[in-house]
This record gives sequence, C-alpha cells and structure tokens, in this order.
Amino acid sequence: MPALTRRRFLGQVAGAAAGAAAVPLVALSEASAKKEPFRLRYIQASSMYGRLPLATVLAEIPKTGTHLIDIWPEKHANHREQMEDLGHARVKEMLAAHGVRIGILTHYDLGPFRLGPELPVAKAFGVRLIITGGMPKDKAGATRFVEKMKPHLAAAEKHGVVLGIENHGESADAIRHLADAAPEGRMGIALAPYHLPQDPALLARLITDLGPRLVHFYAWQHGKGCHEKRPKEEELLQMPGRGPLDFGPLMAALRKIRYAGWTSVFMHPVPRGIPILPTAAEVTAELCRAQTYLEAQLAEGAAS
Repeated sequence: MPALTRRRFLGQVAGAAAGAAAVPLVALSEASAKKEPFRLRYIQASSMYGRLPLATVLAEIPKTGTHLIDIWPEKHANHREQMEDLGHARVKEMLAAHGVRIGILTHYDLGPFRLGPELPVAKAFGVRLIITGGMPKDKAGATRFVEKMKPHLAAAEKHGVVLGIENHGESADAIRHLADAAPEGRMGIALAPYHLPQDPALLARLITDLGPRLVHFYAWQHGKGCHEKRPKEEELLQMPGRGPLDFGPLMAALRKIRYAGWTSVFMHPVPRGIPILPTAAEVTAELCRAQTYLEAQLAEGAAS
C-alpha cells in the first residue's frame, strides 16, 4: 500500500473541501466531465463527537482536512438541539469563526414525511442535503413511496435541498428499486455498507448501479456491530482500515462513476450519544487515520 503522509493527505482533502460548494450532489460535476483526477470530498458527522459542545466540535473539523459538517440530533448527538439553544445568529458566528459550513442535516428522528420545519433552517444555513430513513423494501413500495414523497420533494426543491434516504436493513435490490424510482436531482440514496453483506464485489457493483442516484456515501463497515457494548478496539472495527472489509473495490467503484457527493467516515458507538473515543482530539485523529486509509486505497487502485 503506497505511503501517504499526513501533509499530503491534508493537502488533498483540503483542496477537495475548497471545491465542494460548487459540486452538484446528484450529477457529474464539470471537473468530473473534464476527467480531472477523482477525489473524495469529506464531510464529518457531528455524531462522531457525541454530545460534546458544538464549539468544541467546530474547532476540530478543519483539523480533519475539510470544512464541512453534518449536524446530528438526539439520540446520536445533540448538536441540532444545541443550535436552538445557542440561537441561529450565534451559530452562524461560530461557523464563520472556524471556517466551517453545514453541508448536511441528518434527521432520522423526523423521517421522510415530517421534514417541513427543517427546510427553512436548511436554506438559512445553505444546507444542500437532508438525510433520513424510511426506505421501502420492494419495487411496488418504492413506487408508492416516491408518489407519497412528491409534495415533500417539491418543498425541498424550493429550499435548494436534496433528500437522501439511507438504507437500514434493506437489500441491495431494494436500494436499486428506490434509486430507479427516485427523481434525479431531488432524491437519492445515502449508502451505508454497514447494513449490507460485507462483500466488496457486491458493494462495488451496487455503487456502480446507483451512479448519479448516490447522493451520500458512508465509509462504514459492520465489523462486530454497534448494538452491544464491546471493548473499544472491537467497536472501532466499524471504521475503514480496522475491520475486515476491503474498501479498495468500493473506492474503485466511486472513481468509476465519478462520484461527486460527500463521504463520511462513520461508525456508531455504544451507547449512542457518546464520542467514538474519549476526547475530541482522539476522535479527530481517528477520522484522519481512516481517511488516510481510504486515500491509500484510492491511490493503489489508480496505480493498478
């Protein structure tokens, strides 16, 4: 595996972050169309830091080589609630002070049909993607789901927001059915490999099949799961480069489709709502380690 220095890695991801605002979520970017070198565009989930103060989390984000944050609410974190406690004006000041912007609002708590009150918040903060759950399990269900979502998608479009639906226990075929039914540019798949068979070939094929309907990618493997309390080293097997899943074929598939969305290095701690490691600095270091692994996989694939 090619060596990747921290300086080189941070330079790569900082460059990606600088261009992220101009990259469409569900279509090939101009850079992609020109066949410029493929790169991952990272965003950090606030839930990785548990319920630490939002100010603490914002200070850490640039240290990971990006300036984008995905804000999570209870029970996985409470940063969306902290935004209300602090007031939106104060949060905007804090974001500006750290050079960070909110790219995603995650709302599994609201589900796909109760996101209306969050749309003005998303618009006010320039949020481009809201992620939630509720994926149907078959083709007929996907058709019904998209039909029911039409007014919600229209409202989201007026606020400049794309909706991402995360898979959670559904099959690869169920994901394909929803991707086929989803209106491109308005709704797509937030893909979590954790919830699928840990087969690199299957996951790579699914990524290729999704193409522009892939609006978010969680760099997240199953490891030993996230529902039972385990020693921390076993919990961390969900992270790229720690558990057994080979991310090389997944990175190759992302390159093949010229994936233009964001990537989150991700896991769930037990219990929910705590940082994945005891201190903010340790969380940041682990995110950097995992991203370095992903970048090495990309580099190895490009060289082969």
